[in-house]
Amino acid sequence: MVQKIGILTSGGDAPGMNNAIRAVVRSGLRHGLEVYGIYDGYKGLVEGNIVKMDRKSVSDIVNRGGTILRTARLREFKDPAVRQKGIEQLNKFGIEALVVIGGDGSYMGAKKLTEMGINCVGLPGTIDNDIASTDYTIGFDTCLNTICDCVDKIRDTTESHCRCSIIEVMGNHCGDLALFSGIAEGAEMILTPDHPIPEDEVINSLRRMREKDESKRAILIVSEKLFPDIKEFADKIARETGFDTRYNVLGHVQRGGAPSASDRVLAARMGAYAVDCLLEDKGGICIGLVNNKLVSYDIYEALSLPRDKHISMLRLIEILNS
Repeated sequence: MVQKIGILTSGGDAPGMNNAIRAVVRSGLRHGLEVYGIYDGYKGLVEGNIVKMDRKSVSDIVNRGGTILRTARLREFKDPAVRQKGIEQLNKFGIEALVVIGGDGSYMGAKKLTEMGINCVGLPGTIDNDIASTDYTIGFDTCLNTICDCVDKIRDTTESHCRCSIIEVMGNHCGDLALFSGIAEGAEMILTPDHPIPEDEVINSLRRMREKDESKRAILIVSEKLFPDIKEFADKIARETGFDTRYNVLGHVQRGGAPSASDRVLAARMGAYAVDCLLEDKGGICIGLVNNKLVSYDIYEALSLPRDKHISMLRLIEILNS
C-alpha cells in the first residue's frame, strides 16, 4: 500500500485550491501517510521543490484564495525526458503517488505520469468550469459570485446614465461564467461560444430597445475571446444604436478572493476522496461531482467528453429575456 504521497497545483490558480490541499494533507495524515507539498506545479516537481507537510502546514488557509503551493506552467512537461526528471525527484523522497489540482492540461500531465509508474489523481481546480466530467469545478462558484458583485456595481452607473454596458468575463473557450452570471444578473444579452449571437442581431435588438424607450439601459455579458477587439465592438454599438456604450473587462480580479462556502466544501470532499482513491491503488483518474455525488473518470475519458453540460440553460435565457 502507498505510504508517501505528494500534492501540487498546476495551471491557473482558483479559489478553493487551498481547501483541497488541506483536505489531502489532513486525510493523508489520518491514514498514516507521509504527505509532501510540491511547490510551483510541474516546474517545482522537476526542480525538486518538495517539502514534507504536517497539520500545521495547512492551518488557517481555508479562507485564503490562490494556492499556498503556488503554481506555474511548464510546457516542456509534455516531453517524456522532462517527466522522467520529475519522477527521479519523487524517487528521492520516496513519493509513490500524487494528487494534481488543475485543469485539463494538468490532467494530461497526471495521466502521463501514471503511465510512467506514478499513480496520479486529478482534482478539477479551475474557475472556468471547463472540465466536462464534473458539474462544477473548484473555484467556479467563487468566481461567479465575484462577477455578480462587479456587475451589480456596474449596473448602478449603467442605470444612472441609461447606458449599454458590455462586460467581458473569463472562461477561456467555455461560456459557463458568462452564462451563469448573465442569468443571475438578468442581462439583456449573453454571448458565449455556445450562444454567440451575430453582431447585426445584437445591434438590431439594441436599436429596437433604444427606439422603444430612451431611458432603457442594457447589460451584455460576453465571454472572453469571443470578440478580437471588445472596444471596437462597443464603439460600433454606440454608432449604430444611439446607446452611450461602455465596455468593462473584469480581468484577473475574477481569480482572487476568499473561496465561497460552496467551493470550500467541494474542495474538501474532493481532496479526501482523492486520498481514498490512491489508497485503493487507483491512478490516471480524475474526480468529479455529478448530481452531487463524487465520481471518478479515467482522465482520457474525461477529456473526451463534450463540454455541453449546461447548454440547456440557453433556453432559460430566451424565456427570461422574452
